[in-house]
Amino acid sequence: MEGMRESRRGFLKVAGAAAGLILGGREGIGWGAPQEAGAAEYTIRIQASPVEIAPNVILSTITYNGAFPGPLLRFREGRQTTVDIINETDTPEQLHWHGQRVPVEVDGSAEEGTPFVPARGRRRVVFTPGPAGFRFYHTHNRAGANLAAGQYSGQVGPVYIEPRSEPGRYDREVFLVMKEFEPSLSRGGDMAMDFLSPAAPVEALERKGDAAMKASLAKGMPHGYEVGYRSFTINGRKLGHGEPVRVKQGERVLFHVLNGSATEIRSLALPGHTFEVVALDGNPAPNPAKVPVLWLGTAERVSAIVEMKQPGVWVMGDLSDDDRRHGMGIVIEYAGHRGKPVWTAPPKFRWNYARFSNAGAKAAAPDRTIEMLIEKDNAGEQGFNRWTINGRAFPMMAAPGTASFHVERGKRYRVHMRNASDDIHPVHLHRHSFELTRVAGEAMAGVMKDVVMLGGYQEVEFDFVADNPGLTLFHCHQQLHMDFGFMTLFGYV
Repeated sequence: MEGMRESRRGFLKVAGAAAGLILGGREGIGWGAPQEAGAAEYTIRIQASPVEIAPNVILSTITYNGAFPGPLLRFREGRQTTVDIINETDTPEQLHWHGQRVPVEVDGSAEEGTPFVPARGRRRVVFTPGPAGFRFYHTHNRAGANLAAGQYSGQVGPVYIEPRSEPGRYDREVFLVMKEFEPSLSRGGDMAMDFLSPAAPVEALERKGDAAMKASLAKGMPHGYEVGYRSFTINGRKLGHGEPVRVKQGERVLFHVLNGSATEIRSLALPGHTFEVVALDGNPAPNPAKVPVLWLGTAERVSAIVEMKQPGVWVMGDLSDDDRRHGMGIVIEYAGHRGKPVWTAPPKFRWNYARFSNAGAKAAAPDRTIEMLIEKDNAGEQGFNRWTINGRAFPMMAAPGTASFHVERGKRYRVHMRNASDDIHPVHLHRHSFELTRVAGEAMAGVMKDVVMLGGYQEVEFDFVADNPGLTLFHCHQQLHMDFGFMTLFGYV
């Protein structure tokens, strides 16, 4: 399979487990044919499966429908769908419809009150997909110290919700899911942040975070655990061990890129080519812009058109030489060309959300601003960092909780986040999209997302409208941060 390729409108039913597609029928994911009465349109099986990421390199993990990534699900905007979720494992599971505006009972969050898919049991969910664009689905179980659970496993799959109308400025689509495997724990380590713009920290936040860390180390505490990986994949295969993405000169290919990692920020470049970013987290960019590199926090998605005008055989891969050598890449092969794929580093580039915003536009005034201060208690939870929002860590028990922030239906809320740690936090709001209004001091408007990277010792502001009642989870999408306190709930009044 060529990078989970789909024809531009044809919804091709193409077999290919390595690319995560499973064929039609009740157990399948192809759609369009009439369904028998009472049958689900789609079936997702949660099961332990071997995943071959390279010849004779086989991992055992929990997957959807026996493969990684999970099947590409294509929905139609506004058309109700039915999904059977069958759990063949011994652990109750949650399947989260990330980026979709769905009710609590469907969303897939135990903290909100979504029922679990029982161990050796099943659930049927019925919902109307939306909004249109590139979404995904994944487990929402907490993992804690278990690096075989949660999103460390292979429970990640892409979703595309076909809009009622779209301009079709491309020839075909390719879906790419970036994901690491074989995780292990290590102590500490700073995360590079030189790719973000603006990059300047807030001095008061830096002083606060540095003081807390120095006090912890002075008491003899070690640095908190972090997670590293041995194997890196795109669409479940290490660089050079899957089918290349085969292209023709002059084609305009729309790449839908998902960072399916549990913990890592990812980059992606294609030597000699540029990406025209047309959507962020599935939402159309107000100002589509060309960039040499894509940067994605955990759970972020970027949809970008690449005009194929540099014939050859290329490596599309992560900027990290070490991660790329360990598999984080995929081969792009032009028709009529063969040989060893070429990698050359792109020019230095900083990722700035404002690049895609409405120039000169100003976001609407909020009805209320919600303040959040993010702090790290180094190694505060059995050697793991404990994370707090306004001094409170979310309880470790995965049960429906009491909302810490109350909102009124129909009102517009501005969330002002201040990060008193040196970590980047890709923060996610369930069941809503939000508008970025200020990132690291730079005002903007029009960029709609469901995940945003909050830089170390920086501030972010975003607005959302309280238009989907029910408990609503807000958390860092970095699995370690989420599991050890970086979560909270919004409740409607």
